[in-house]
Amino acid sequence: MAAFQRTPWRLISGILGVMCLVLMATLGIMLKNGSGCYFCQEKWIGHRCNCYFISNEKKTWAESRDFCASQNSSLLQLKTKDELQQFIKYIRKFYWIGLSYSGQHHAWLWEDGSAFSKDLFESTEQKNAGNCMVYNALKSVLGEPCTDENYYICEQRLI
Repeated sequence: MAAFQRTPWRLISGILGVMCLVLMATLGIMLKNGSGCYFCQEKWIGHRCNCYFISNEKKTWAESRDFCASQNSSLLQLKTKDELQQFIKYIRKFYWIGLSYSGQHHAWLWEDGSAFSKDLFESTEQKNAGNCMVYNALKSVLGEPCTDENYYICEQRLI
């Protein structure tokens, strides 16, 4: 009689074990697909496992870069037009991005020293040393003196 009473509990515990495995597998799939990789700070926007901060205060390009660095991030570096499109809905003003003109190299360079793709923007006017790039919702860019004050966008790559 004791063996008979244990059988339903074994069946119940087996069913619960299978349900637990199914739930864990589902959670693993959801995390792998990117829905669980947005661990951004408050006031930051998560997108494709990266975090972005869109400022509401103006700073010089260097002050903006320093603020981003203090947040373990950098000024926004756009590598593709697709990456550019995702920010259209958020941008309402001109914002510093991590692009400045190097008089030494006679070229626009990203903050990390890499060259930018010339087909990324319609044009990059005002190629003067001491200029940094601002970007706005109309997909236009403009080189302005780095000492001017503008809003800025920080990017924190999580993967």
